[in-house]
Amino acid sequence: MLEYIFLFFVSIISNIFSAFSGGGAGVIQLPAILLLFDIAFINALTVHKIATVALGIGATAKFVTKISFDKTLIIQFLLVGVPGVIIGANIIALTNETLARILLGILISSIGIYTIFKKEYGEENRYYNSGNYKIFGLTLVFISGVLNGSLSAGTGLLFTIILISIYKMDYKNAIAYTLIVVGFFYNSIGAITLGMLTDINWNILPVLFIGSLIGGYVGARLSLSKSNQTIKIIYQIVTISVGISLIY
Repeated sequence: MLEYIFLFFVSIISNIFSAFSGGGAGVIQLPAILLLFDIAFINALTVHKIATVALGIGATAKFVTKISFDKTLIIQFLLVGVPGVIIGANIIALTNETLARILLGILISSIGIYTIFKKEYGEENRYYNSGNYKIFGLTLVFISGVLNGSLSAGTGLLFTIILISIYKMDYKNAIAYTLIVVGFFYNSIGAITLGMLTDINWNILPVLFIGSLIGGYVGARLSLSKSNQTIKIIYQIVTISVGISLIY
């Protein structure tokens, strides 16, 4: 019983940080599942992926009341990214997980360090979506989909930085898009795909789902109430921490 209570609070806390900064819940929540319950990685990844759908639901419920979304852009992200998620979920068993996590960790921590030296990075919303930027952006979105389907952890942070770097969004808008596209849609597709490939540990799922739902809503509310500068600082802390944890 104690392990379920502990996992519940871990889920709430990790998903608050995830909804506030655009990702990172998997780096805390996924290892907690593996530590507390004797199950295989792919089974832990499956229940984690299903639970993070609740993160997307909780965050979206708050963001849609405050953020004006470009529905065409979301559709583009889904058309390009969803196939990547399905591919990633199907190749997880064939992937050298350790090497992939180290490389992803190096990439994510490097992004966090880079944003420290870009003083005005992501603090002003100058949304842009056309030309070569659009093609390059969608290519990166596809890659993030593959990583989301296979590794999960840290890919929301990667998606957020794609939106800031390529689509010129500020942190607040980028995180809102990330929680809807990655948190809800990508994770839903990944959960369905993984659920078809392996068994689901139903005894763990309710605790994770409720914790993720609460954490997602609270984190989104905090994100909307803070300035882009504050969100940027939290993003940098979470990104560098997630990157280091993936490496080690």
